[in-house]
This record gives sequence, structure tokens and C-alpha cells, in this order.
Amino acid sequence: MRMVILDGYTVNPGDTDWSGLEALGDLTIYERSPEETVVERSQEAEVVFTNKSILSGDSLRQLPQLKYIGVLATGYNVVDIPATKELGIPVCNVSGYSNQSVAQLVFAHILNHANHVALHSEGVHQGKWSESIDFCYWDTPQIELDGQILGIVGLGAIGKATARIAQAMGMQVIATTRDPSKTPPQGIRWVSKEQLFAESDVISLHCPLTPETQHMINPESLSLMKPSAFLVNTGRGPLVNEQALADALNEGRIAGAGIDVLDQEPPRYESPLFGAKNCSITPHIAWATLAARQRLIDSTVENLEAFLRGETRNRVN
Repeated sequence: MRMVILDGYTVNPGDTDWSGLEALGDLTIYERSPEETVVERSQEAEVVFTNKSILSGDSLRQLPQLKYIGVLATGYNVVDIPATKELGIPVCNVSGYSNQSVAQLVFAHILNHANHVALHSEGVHQGKWSESIDFCYWDTPQIELDGQILGIVGLGAIGKATARIAQAMGMQVIATTRDPSKTPPQGIRWVSKEQLFAESDVISLHCPLTPETQHMINPESLSLMKPSAFLVNTGRGPLVNEQALADALNEGRIAGAGIDVLDQEPPRYESPLFGAKNCSITPHIAWATLAARQRLIDSTVENLEAFLRGETRNRVN
């Protein structure tokens, strides 16, 4: 069986291996595949794996040998799903592999806001502590999280993992739900979206991107937040109106933001958040711990093994 990985570098830049897939057939791995190379590179393949390389309907119709598509991610918008249905090609993704890693980065941003460890370490290396007339100094307020309120928008698996860390640190957790009659997880209180924005000391976004949630962070929702509130977005970039958030930060209407996702990735534009006050930005790395990427590869292998047994696992079409 011939298999092709179109863009393996992001998932595995060399710190793990593809041995599980190599055991199942003849595997060719490309680090990256621009769209114009996809057909040529996949021509003889029965199985194609993609992370972000585009598999358009036009490309798929030129791949008569193709029997299976594995998506090395949770999102599968890079694959023309209607075309795969037409052609009878199953598409299987991987979900849940990065829940703990994403929750961990949420708190990396929150703790950065609370203590500014890197800022103070840099100051020490620059000699500021040595020059201090007191035994210690701090350049930013030091915030204790115990007793503060974390508002979670989207209480799925990642939201729940984030809530568990918050509760371990003594934070109160509130969340929104479309079904308030449902019993909330222990220690979590259901509130309306308006209450969440108004009451939270920290807000963390974990909801899917839909027409209803696009730009949910906007002038109106930002106006409800406390001046001391901190926003974290490790979900999807378009959940946030970047200009509105930058304005709120620059004008001191909220205290800060930790962002791991942007409207366009990589950002081929000058995001207003790049120059915004108290805004930490990481390059979409919440999912990318070695442990999470290994789980992603392991699950990809399990998906293909199931297909070879005549079963489907994590099929999205």
C-alpha cells in the first residue's frame, strides 16, 4: 500500500517518528506541499495524509488510486468534503489529542499576566535588582489567582480541562451553556453570556467558530468586561475582532490579553494586536507539545488500522 504525507514537518519536525505508519505500507513523507504539487505527489497513493495542504475537489478527481484521506489535525476544512462524498473516499481526523496541552497554554498566558516572570527575569539580568535600594522590586502588579473568577466560553473537553486547572488554583469557574437545564460539572456555575463577560476576572475562549461566534469579542462584549479583566483566546482567531480588542487594550478598558490564534495564520498583515498594550501573542502553539503530537500520530495510525480492517474511526464525511 502506497501512502503519502503531504506536510509532515509541523506535526513531526524530527523529534518523534512515523514508524507506526511505516509498518503499514510504503510511506513517502514531504515536509510541505504547495497546492500545485499535491496531484503529482499523490498520483500513485492509495492513502494521503494532510495537515494543512489543500485537497481540492479538482485535485481529488485526478487521484484515481486514492482510497483514504487522513487529516493530521482536528479541523478538516482543507479537504473538499462534498467531493470526497461524491468519490466515496473516507476522511478521518483526530480529535482530543491536545486537550491538556491547550489548557496548559491557557494558564501559561494567565500566569504571565499575573506575574510577568519573563519581564522580571529580564530586568534582573539587566541589573535592575542589583541597583534596587530595597531587597526586592516589581515592575507590574502581582496578581493572586485564588478567589478570582474564570469565565469559560465553550465548556467542551478543553474547557473542562482548563476549569480543572483553575479550580486547583482556587479560582471560581463560571461558564455559558445552550441548555441551562443541564446540570453543570461540579464547582462550575452556569451564567448568561452577558453575566460571564461582566463577572469574570479572566475569560477563556474554547467555542467553535460559527457565524454566531465569529467576532464574539467585539466593542459590545468588551464594554461589559471589568477594566481589570484578562482575555485568553486559544480557540480560533476570528472569534476576536482584532481592532476592537486592540482599542480596548490601548485605552485601558481591559487589563490584558493572551492570544495564540489570529485571523490569518501565518499573519501576512500587520495585526492591530501586534502593537497593542499588554497583549502577549504566541504562534498557534497550544496544540504542539511533544506529548500531544505523539498522541496525534498514534491516533492517526489507529484510524488507518481500523480502515484496513474494514471499519471507520473518526470519520468526518
